[in-house]
Amino acid sequence: MSSTAANSHPSAPPTLQEDGMPLVSIVALCYNHAPFLIEALDSILAQTYPHLEVILVDDASTDNSQGVLTRYAQANPHWKTLFLPQNAGNCAAFNAAFQQTRGEFIIDFATDDVLLPTRIAQQVAAFQEISADYGVVYTDAELIDEASRPVRRHYRRDARGRLHPRPAEGWVFADVLRRYFISAPTMMMRRTTLLSLGGYDETLTYEDFDFWVRAARTWQFRFLDVVSTHKRLHPSSKSSVAYRPQDPYLASTIRVCYKALALCRTSVERDALAVRVRWELRQAVRWGNHVEIHDLYRLLRQLHAVRPLDWLTYRLAPKVVRVINRFLRS
Repeated sequence: MSSTAANSHPSAPPTLQEDGMPLVSIVALCYNHAPFLIEALDSILAQTYPHLEVILVDDASTDNSQGVLTRYAQANPHWKTLFLPQNAGNCAAFNAAFQQTRGEFIIDFATDDVLLPTRIAQQVAAFQEISADYGVVYTDAELIDEASRPVRRHYRRDARGRLHPRPAEGWVFADVLRRYFISAPTMMMRRTTLLSLGGYDETLTYEDFDFWVRAARTWQFRFLDVVSTHKRLHPSSKSSVAYRPQDPYLASTIRVCYKALALCRTSVERDALAVRVRWELRQAVRWGNHVEIHDLYRLLRQLHAVRPLDWLTYRLAPKVVRVINRFLRS
């Protein structure tokens, strides 16, 4: 089944199966993932949880991704496809597919990653054990390379396998402001959480930080201590270009920080945001992002959080940037 427009409104009530188990919608987002698609799509087929709705989305790939997606859709007639005529970016591509979903729970699945077989069953079970104000269940992940070889776990553990520190759960607004700790590919989201936020913000280049900030303001998060997902590391992944000159994501990060400032209610939350902004400022200086250095320092001033080292970092930034630029040109 192929579609280029939404067939149903996302506020439609979620679907329950005859056995009372909720439907889970997988929005499988692809952009030039042809080398990884078979492993990713096979991992959907391998799920032990039976009640799945699958929408395969191609964001105008220029490789053979559409051919692979079409082949899997033909072999699984209940799967839907959404082939976008031009590249829309992750946020808009996800929203277009989300409008077609009916599931009570949603997974945003990048098709260079891999779902482990019991992932969905474990996360649905976790949701059924917690209150309705929990909007997200997330887990640990195994990072893999381009050849699917394990690299490391997302979270650090001691010799006995214990987490240090244990990832935050419950009301995590201040935690998501302070630092990155959630492995985004592991999240299962409640449909009503996404609806309450109006989906992803399509004006941003990437979605996860903004989603965490806005969702954590009014929804609780649950951490499940299992590895549910293999997260792929490769040269075209977002992390590989982070903070490099002309990084397309840094401007979005700053915009989300300003959104977060408007959502802060306490001094503890503002202090947590200052920790994040201070870290982003140092990364911007390190990689020579001249415009963003000024934006981040301005935000620190609005937070009344400028420390002597921040002032010195900002004052020395032009010299550091010149040295970096000379190095890059050499």
